[in-house]
Amino acid sequence: MADWDKAIDLGNYGQSNRHWGGMHINPAVFFPTAIIAFAVILFSLIAPEASADLFAGLRSGAVAHFDWFFMMSGNLLLIFCVVVALSPLGKIRLGGKGATPDYSRLSWFAMLFGAGMGIGLVFYGVGEPVTHFTSSMAGGPAAPLGGAVGDAQAARSIAMAATIFDWALHPWAIFAVTGLALALFSFDFKMPLSMRSAFYPLFGKAVWGRTGDVIEVLAVLATIFGLATSLGLGAQQAMAGIVYLYGVTSSSLTILALIAVMAAITFLSIRGGIDRGIRILSEVNMWVAFALLVFVLTTGSTLQLIGDLATNIVNYLKFLPALSNPVGRTDTGFYNDWSVYYWAWWISWAPFVGMFMARISLGRTVREFIAGAMIAPSLLGILWLTIFGDASIAQIVAGNGADLAKASLDTQLFVLLGTLPWAQLTSFVAIGLILIFFVTGWDSGTLVIDTMTAGGRTDTLLRQKTIWLVAVGGIGIVLLLSGGLTSLQAGAIATGLPLALVLLCMCLGTLRGLLALHRNPDCSGNI
Repeated sequence: MADWDKAIDLGNYGQSNRHWGGMHINPAVFFPTAIIAFAVILFSLIAPEASADLFAGLRSGAVAHFDWFFMMSGNLLLIFCVVVALSPLGKIRLGGKGATPDYSRLSWFAMLFGAGMGIGLVFYGVGEPVTHFTSSMAGGPAAPLGGAVGDAQAARSIAMAATIFDWALHPWAIFAVTGLALALFSFDFKMPLSMRSAFYPLFGKAVWGRTGDVIEVLAVLATIFGLATSLGLGAQQAMAGIVYLYGVTSSSLTILALIAVMAAITFLSIRGGIDRGIRILSEVNMWVAFALLVFVLTTGSTLQLIGDLATNIVNYLKFLPALSNPVGRTDTGFYNDWSVYYWAWWISWAPFVGMFMARISLGRTVREFIAGAMIAPSLLGILWLTIFGDASIAQIVAGNGADLAKASLDTQLFVLLGTLPWAQLTSFVAIGLILIFFVTGWDSGTLVIDTMTAGGRTDTLLRQKTIWLVAVGGIGIVLLLSGGLTSLQAGAIATGLPLALVLLCMCLGTLRGLLALHRNPDCSGNI
């Protein structure tokens, strides 16, 4: 937009009529996304085999033709965050010079991590390092960077570097770009807390019309499928833990019962809002996760694991250029099935995590926001992956990990805990941790989807939020039961593809907004 000195024109946006007994909605976003969400549920229930085949085809097609685009998008978003944070733009305070944070750093960090990828780390924290290690020892396309056949130490280094690559800086940069854009245009330019607001510098008043509606619908659909993927993984692992620990038979009925109980708890959390629901659960989750991490650390080879932490960071940085390179890859099994899938998953999560980050980040400087949203969670993720991943690999190298190597992804955590003292107790705690992450992800995601479909409003009725709670849970259930992990992954990849282009364009809008504030710090509310 050329007229940077003029007041922002919101047009009629945000003045939605009341519908359905007083609910505030933006019809152009609410109805298309609701119809598509429930159509997916209906189709998967009526024709589960056909839906599973469709999602598998979407996954393979997107990965085969657009793997390079996913990887390059992640690289560009990471570079954008680093450049902005290190530049003078990093000094800008979200909300203006006098703005103060609503939450302590501890609460802020706990909510960032809990809403970000906590449940994914618990699910993959043992399985991914073990998978990459065994693949590296065997070599072939599934081995990251070709692996290190027969060399256990080199294979461990590559496996841990590859695992950390999938969970550290890149995904958090994707979230940070979205969160920064939403916070900037909401707090400093007084726009709706909405994805379309970041495009005002590019499209002007058109963002309050059809152009913005398309952006919002893409963002909401991506959020629904990305969140459903995480909920499906959480339910699958929690059920696997219950089966492994208590011998309960796993069936569609037991999974439905588990999700129904979690839905009831999530409903109560949503009713309590951020302060009385999500914040409390996030802090509880952080301490439970920390306790479990310390337990594994102190009952294993403590000094070795502490030493591995520094080694893994060094190896991650060493292999980072090769792992992030999308050209001429021969390790297609690892590259397509892990990294590209993750990038699509993180991108599909970006509106959800980014909007939640924005809502809780008033008063932080841009530099503090990026550091808190990108560097700090990455370090905690590396710590988690090192403790659980290296402890698992050490057992395999010592010849005691046959069961661990053969176990499925969703049970490997419990197999590891079974080799340590107090296995029954720690496995029970791990199941509780998964379920709390399950709830915090579901409730925060529901609040974000509701905000996006309500024109940026955060004061909608509980019944309106409940619609999206049911929609997200329903898609997670039908995808999990009809096609399992493949359908869950396919949903995230298919919706993440168009959203990647949206996020790249968002960087341009955010940059123009930051430059406007840098030139004139008092221009808040005008661009």
